[in-house]
Amino acid sequence: MDWSPVVISLKTATASIILTFFLGTAMAELVFRLKNKKLKMILDGIFTLPLVLPPTVAGFFLLYIFGIRRPFGRFLVEYFSVKIAFSWEATVLAAVLISFPLMYRAARGAFEQVNPDLLSAGRTLGMSEWNIFWKVQFPVARPGVVSGAVLAFARGLGEFGATAMIAGNISGKTRTLPLAVYAAVASGDTREAAGYVAVLIGISFLVVIMMNYVSMRAPGRDRCASTKAQGKD
Repeated sequence: MDWSPVVISLKTATASIILTFFLGTAMAELVFRLKNKKLKMILDGIFTLPLVLPPTVAGFFLLYIFGIRRPFGRFLVEYFSVKIAFSWEATVLAAVLISFPLMYRAARGAFEQVNPDLLSAGRTLGMSEWNIFWKVQFPVARPGVVSGAVLAFARGLGEFGATAMIAGNISGKTRTLPLAVYAAVASGDTREAAGYVAVLIGISFLVVIMMNYVSMRAPGRDRCASTKAQGKD
C-alpha cells in the first residue's frame, strides 16, 4: 500500500486545523459581540454556508477564484509565482473551507454559554476586552472550542469533493486518503482501498475518543453532577 496519501492527509489536516482554529475562533468572537442582529444573521449565514453546500459546489467556487485562467489566480501566478490550483496548498484551502463552519459554530456556541456576569465582572475590574477574552471567556469556553477543533480536524481529514475540484487527484502530491480510496476502487484494487478505509476508521475512532475525553474533562460536567447530587440529598 502506498503510504503517501496518509502522509498528505495528515499534513493537510494539521495545516488546515491551525488556520481553521484561529480563523473560526476569531469569527465566532466577532459575531458573538455584534449588537446588530441583522448583520449578525447575515454573517452567520455566510460562515455556515459551506456546511450545507455540496462540497463539489464549494470546490467549484475555489476553482473559479484560484484557477490560473481567472483574474485572481492569474494575478497570483504573474506577480507572486504562486499557483494554488492543483497543488498541495489547494488541499489545505479546500479543507479549511469545508471544516471552517464546524469550528466557527462550535466556538460561537461555547462563547454563548459563558455566563455574561463573568464578562461584566471583568469590565467592572477594569480589564480590557482582550484580557477578558483570554483570561475569562476563552478558559470557560475551552471544552466546546476544543471539541469543535477536533471535529474540524476530522472533517478536514475526510474532505473529498472540494479537494477533488480544486486540487485534483495527483498521486504523491494532492491525493489524500478519501481520494486514494476512490482511485483504488476505480482501478479495481479493493484490497488497497480496504487498507485506506481501515486507516481512516482508525483515525476517526481516535477522534471520537478524544472528543469524549474533552467532554468528560469539561468543568461544567463536574459542577452539574455535584448540583444533582446535592439536590437528591
